Amino acid sequence: MEPRAARTDTNLLLELMARQGQAYLASGEQTALVELFLQRIATAYGMRRSRVVAFPTAIFISVHDATGERVTLAEGPTQTLRLDQIAAVYTLGDELKRGDVVLRHGLQRLAAIMKQPPRFGPIVVVAGHTILTTGLALVLMPTPVNLATAVILGALIGLLKVLNRDRPILAAPLSVVAAGLTSFLVFMGIRYGLPVNPEFALVPPLVTFLPGAMLTFGMVELAYGDMVSGSSRLLTGGVQLVLLAFGLALGAALVGYRPEDLAEAKPEAVLESWRVVAAWMGVMVFAVGAYLTFSAPAGSLSWLLLVVGSTYAAQQVSAWLLGQEISGFFGMLVATPMGYLIQVRYKGPPSMVTFLPSFWLMVPGALGLLSVKRMLSEPSELDGIVSMFLALAAIALGTLVGASLYRSLTERYGWVALQIGRVERYLRRRS
Repeated sequence: MEPRAARTDTNLLLELMARQGQAYLASGEQTALVELFLQRIATAYGMRRSRVVAFPTAIFISVHDATGERVTLAEGPTQTLRLDQIAAVYTLGDELKRGDVVLRHGLQRLAAIMKQPPRFGPIVVVAGHTILTTGLALVLMPTPVNLATAVILGALIGLLKVLNRDRPILAAPLSVVAAGLTSFLVFMGIRYGLPVNPEFALVPPLVTFLPGAMLTFGMVELAYGDMVSGSSRLLTGGVQLVLLAFGLALGAALVGYRPEDLAEAKPEAVLESWRVVAAWMGVMVFAVGAYLTFSAPAGSLSWLLLVVGSTYAAQQVSAWLLGQEISGFFGMLVATPMGYLIQVRYKGPPSMVTFLPSFWLMVPGALGLLSVKRMLSEPSELDGIVSMFLALAAIALGTLVGASLYRSLTERYGWVALQIGRVERYLRRRS
């Protein structure tokens, strides 16, 4: 029989691998895993000798066929994918890694995924962003004024994002505009006597702009030794934080406040019992809002609630026992293996879909934003910067250890299942 490599159109395979790699990067995947996934696709289609080098902004692919070495280069992703698109990309990737897809059909499916419209219309997306913002406000400070502010600003920023949909070139200016508008309205309310606390009112409407996952994956890639990819992600995430801080400072300045006013926060009296109940309500509300805002795939809401709730529980218990800075380690120690387990053992949505919202809820994004605000107001104070990097390192380490824990458990489970199967076969032969 003719070898599969001889029957594979190398040009089509290279193009599909490049486009699939771009889709993985647009999903926020680590570059080391993108390289591994693409090599498995090449192997599934008969190309035993393949090399892939992936960066956040470029992909280099080399395969060997009957005529020699073939090389292609692709630029980085030009768009950020929603959760439903991410699920479709990983589903297609799993089929490609098994060699179950005709190459031309794979290219057509991938093109359709990139152009796939959101599952929910603009009204639902704006409502989802409002729900998401309200959920985070419940977690941070569940006072009536803060919740009302979150509803108004969440709806406003959600509308702004919908109006800017499908315009990736305006993504960076949009974050500055959104931060400036949020800051302007918050401090205008303070000027006219509204009892609004800026520290708790500014973060929830802007949570979808916070690069928590990007910063965390940058730390993970540095831990893996991918210095170029890790450094570029950290730098990009840092620039996004600075742009947000600039927008906040600009909005405050238009009202007549100074940058240091951004970091001011007076404690508010809240019953501890209500705060605990409200925080758990907020986690569930946040998950529902993320489901609607980012068009999560059908049937994934229950999994989102499970992963986000478990992550928050682990984070809160560890924060109570060991401190806030390292609580992210235990949160991701739960979220990462649970995401893989849901995908592999229970045929749920891809792990990226279930634990990405956990990144958005956890400390690094909001802490990083507050740290940059403090850095702008007091350059000599490094406490905020140190806290930000401690939180990032803890969450990155939790992601690494969680993935390793999952692999270890599944390998051990697979070995045990194999031995049980052998014993059962032996007993059947004996009987």
